[in-house]
Amino acid sequence: MAYTTIKNSGVNFKSKPYLGNQSTLSITGVGFQPDLVWLKKRGNTSDHYLTDAVRGVTKTVYANLTNGESTVAAGLTAFGADGFSIGADTGINQDTQTQMSWSWKAGGGAGSANTDGTINTTSTSVNTTNGFSISKFTGNSTSGATVGHGLGAVPACVWIKRLDNNDGLVVYHNIMGNTKHLKTDRDNAEATGTAYWNDTSPTSSVVTLGNDTGVNTGTYVMYAWAEKIGYSKFGGFTGNGNADGAFVYTGFKPGLVICKRRNGAAHWVMNDTERSGAGVGGYNPAVRLYPNLNNAEESTGEIDLLSNGFKARTTNDNQNGSNDTYIYMAWAAQPLVGDNPATAR
Repeated sequence: MAYTTIKNSGVNFKSKPYLGNQSTLSITGVGFQPDLVWLKKRGNTSDHYLTDAVRGVTKTVYANLTNGESTVAAGLTAFGADGFSIGADTGINQDTQTQMSWSWKAGGGAGSANTDGTINTTSTSVNTTNGFSISKFTGNSTSGATVGHGLGAVPACVWIKRLDNNDGLVVYHNIMGNTKHLKTDRDNAEATGTAYWNDTSPTSSVVTLGNDTGVNTGTYVMYAWAEKIGYSKFGGFTGNGNADGAFVYTGFKPGLVICKRRNGAAHWVMNDTERSGAGVGGYNPAVRLYPNLNNAEESTGEIDLLSNGFKARTTNDNQNGSNDTYIYMAWAAQPLVGDNPATAR
């Protein structure tokens, strides 16, 4: 049995629901001061709001849209010691509506410039223990340019979103490799493009960029994750098209799993431990949201989140098509072993 290097996952990542009041609202019980917060309404349509400490409060980008950065005065207004505060924006705080938040801890605030690459970041907030950094930088339109991430370890997953113009959030994942990319605003299969990562894998200090407008011509925010035993896992699996689906071992109880089909069109899918619903065969699957859509959550779930990984309970191409290939990103609710061992659902 593998032993965790992060025994208390809850001080680094948290899935937390809350009830809107369409006024000012403080969400507490996160367990730490977050540096990245992702917000989504559950019961009605709304966009996926991402706000981070590097860009600052009220500054929002959207996973499901190509829009550049927006200033949402009544959006996320403060990062607190045990959570965050929001205003009355109906996309994240509609009265009596249930909403969902996912919070990550980076370096605790805006951080400082990183000069490791040929492009200096304006600011990088980094937590080398949990393997997460947030950076803001201005591109130089030069293929082969590099930007520092500060992790001191090779990132397994990198997200880059243009702020000053319209472009989708671009995803690098180690399973796809340095010639492929995905975008979170669309359901497309992975695409090949030298102009994104310059056919060069990230190193322990920098991410290499091509000259595509999605990653290296304007201003950008970059989220980078290195895999940490007992806390995060970035991998792939092949579906079997059966309701008794593929099992994926993560080594911890996932608090959040994001999946995307690689070899064909299918939605991005988010499942977490805080939202469970009706499923097949008497199981308790986690209900799903789609990062590429503004849809309300589906009332049924298609994967089980287990004490040591997750298991598909569907024949749907989104998460378990026959011989379809997938990437996933998972963050722990609880480690498999350690101070707070995970229990089965």
